[in-house]
Amino acid sequence: MTIERILVTGGTGFIGRHLVARLAADGLQVRVPTRRLGQAKALLPLPTVDVIEADIHDDASLARLSSGMHAVINLVGILHGQGGNPYGRDFAQAHVALPQRIVAACRAAGIRRLLHMSALGAGGAAPLASMYLRSKADGERAVRESDLDWTIFRPSVVFGADDRFLNLFAQLQRFVPVIALARADTRFQPVHVGDVVQAFAHALSNSATYRQAYELAGPKVYTLRELVRLAGRLHGCARPVIGLPDTLGRLQAMLLEALPGPTLMSLDNFDSMASDNVASGPIAPELGLEPISIEDAPADPRILQQHRLDRSRERVRR
Repeated sequence: MTIERILVTGGTGFIGRHLVARLAADGLQVRVPTRRLGQAKALLPLPTVDVIEADIHDDASLARLSSGMHAVINLVGILHGQGGNPYGRDFAQAHVALPQRIVAACRAAGIRRLLHMSALGAGGAAPLASMYLRSKADGERAVRESDLDWTIFRPSVVFGADDRFLNLFAQLQRFVPVIALARADTRFQPVHVGDVVQAFAHALSNSATYRQAYELAGPKVYTLRELVRLAGRLHGCARPVIGLPDTLGRLQAMLLEALPGPTLMSLDNFDSMASDNVASGPIAPELGLEPISIEDAPADPRILQQHRLDRSRERVRR
């Protein structure tokens, strides 16, 4: 079956904005639900993208959104939530119940193709240290146990010019003389947002990727300490980085979680970093990727996004 119409849940997020722009540039019709249209300003100019105000956690709304679609891509994910056993209501809703609802909506609408975003570290057999990873693992299970033509992606930390990871560390270094860092020696293998987008776009109609789970990671492994230093250096505001022992690191996470405003770090983030976030091997060849490192990434992807917008407009005019 030719895939031409796609529902993208989580399409207004960091990765979602890039992926929706890519799908639109490829001439595909994309439906993007959002709670508030203001969150989708970057997507509204794309001529083949239909942004709809809807609650994807409501089964009736999800059924209407799925109607007439050929595939669903689920990118929904949260980093912070209220605590609970095994992962609290926020993680349960976003990472477990929603994939279950999406599987049911796909079945009801006759949609066979489902691409699902998980997380590196959520696919292992060992006990998982954080609510985030435990909920991601249970969300995977809901997809894997379905009879759909699913593909699961497990990225490491995703970076790009508008990410909220490296940019956060860069912004902090503009205002403080020293960075005190919990889990400073935890290793990460960051993957560029363009490579994640390419993996999804390439897999969409590729039957070789059906019922497969893929790790997505970049070509280089860094400690968290090295990433923070690199972020500061790239933004011209490098500061000394001091690694904290775990006792102080846990206390720091507790204090940051309790502060008003956006959560910079939580106890659950601290628990997630108990294990390295590194791929078990190279990226699968059927994804057709040659991942780039932070040092080799384009400085400003807005140029690429504008090129994609121009391409999509040309397709519509033809």
